[in-house]
Amino acid sequence: MSDTQLRLGVNIDHVATIRNARGGAYPDPIRAAKLAEEAGADGITAHLREDRRHILDADIDGLMEALTVPLNFEMAATDEMQKIALRHKPHAVCIVPEKREERTTEGGLEVAREENKLAHFIAPLRDVGCRVSIFIAADQRQIDAAHRIGAEVIELHTGAYCDFHAEGKLDAAARELEALRKMSAYAHSLGLEVHAGHGLTYDTVQPVAAFPEVRELNIGHFLIGEAIFRGLTPAVHEMRRLMDEARG
Repeated sequence: MSDTQLRLGVNIDHVATIRNARGGAYPDPIRAAKLAEEAGADGITAHLREDRRHILDADIDGLMEALTVPLNFEMAATDEMQKIALRHKPHAVCIVPEKREERTTEGGLEVAREENKLAHFIAPLRDVGCRVSIFIAADQRQIDAAHRIGAEVIELHTGAYCDFHAEGKLDAAARELEALRKMSAYAHSLGLEVHAGHGLTYDTVQPVAAFPEVRELNIGHFLIGEAIFRGLTPAVHEMRRLMDEARG
């Protein structure tokens, strides 16, 4: 892959959600990760939550053993998760906000308010070679804070843009998209690598993929849902095609 090609990270959390609904072994998220890898995913994302609602500890063990593409380990800034990340030393660690009552990650991390705590939290992860990413809103204050604490990567939260688009609120979606565009360029100007994700679909991915500063998109729930109808490999192929078309 060239240095300018947009990378696709596939999040396999919700394969584990379906598995856990029955408490058995199927469908296997590690098998899904390997299929996504074979279909052209440049990385795999997995979020180990405190309540283990989808990905389990054994899944992280299996992914670390099975994958040849990088693993992006999403986690909250807790002592428990830090210990797990330090034990496994995944390629990348993405720090996300987490509340027990939420259905999925809501909003970006409040870095500016927790700057000192987060700086100390990520330092050991960087020391063992993990690339540290911070999941944040398209907000200059949060980007500045992420830069100050030593993060190498930010992942911009695209959820509001996607939600407004799905609700037909196109003016609001356009405003969110413009904020994402401006903050992608701003973060890049600071030397941060820029990723984006949350809620992206075939209908919403291309405007974000077209931002030249964005190096990676992380997409999960939509692709796992689409896989029900067309299979995971064709679903990943179509997302890859749309990304490449937007970039080209």
